[in-house]
Amino acid sequence: MGDGEAGDAGMDAVQRRLMFEDECILVDENDNVVGHDTKYNCHLMEKIEYENLLHRAFSVFLFNSKHELLLQQRSATKVTFPLVWTNTCCSHPLYRESELIKEDFLGVRNAAQRKLFDELGIPAEDVPVDQFTPLGRILYKAPSDGKWGEHEIDYLLFIVRDVNVNPNPDEVADIKYVNQAQLKELLRKADAGEDGLKLSPWFRLIVDNFLFKLWDHVEKGNFHEVADMETIHKLT
Repeated sequence: MGDGEAGDAGMDAVQRRLMFEDECILVDENDNVVGHDTKYNCHLMEKIEYENLLHRAFSVFLFNSKHELLLQQRSATKVTFPLVWTNTCCSHPLYRESELIKEDFLGVRNAAQRKLFDELGIPAEDVPVDQFTPLGRILYKAPSDGKWGEHEIDYLLFIVRDVNVNPNPDEVADIKYVNQAQLKELLRKADAGEDGLKLSPWFRLIVDNFLFKLWDHVEKGNFHEVADMETIHKLT
């Protein structure tokens, strides 16, 4: 165990295992695979700043048949951004054959199905991989605290399904479905610092740049038509 690992002895056991066992997919700014590294290294701000480590990620936006968006509050034991509210599921495809498939973005969609079960207990049959629609990609960097942060190319995956949810307390502290007006009220509270409410930086970037327009298309039933997977939007 190196000095860095020794300094993380207080890390939650589940999160520690994921940090050192999960291998994220390293990419360049055009989303070409250039290698892999541990989730731990990919989220160290020192590595992000000095080695420019950039990894592939995804953000799932799951709507029910009433077109309400499922949000989650990340658990208190999460290493990055604990207890912040965010979209349905945010994670990483891993460096494994099933999650590296480029055709039809199947690797990312396979990873999304896996993590919806891991984090929210949503059965695979409730979220078939062919029901995820990739609508776009963003590139962003965001520090969590002095040590940890994110530097990702993030795939926006939209899906409209009524699902069974059984959150994993190691991953998720709370969940709620919101309509557009209720999300705008959450944004107001976060901006005002009310109730200690915080939003994840990637979720806020997506909200501020894309979400409400895309949500309108969800309600119209034509969100598949507005996908743009050619552009990688660099957001700050």
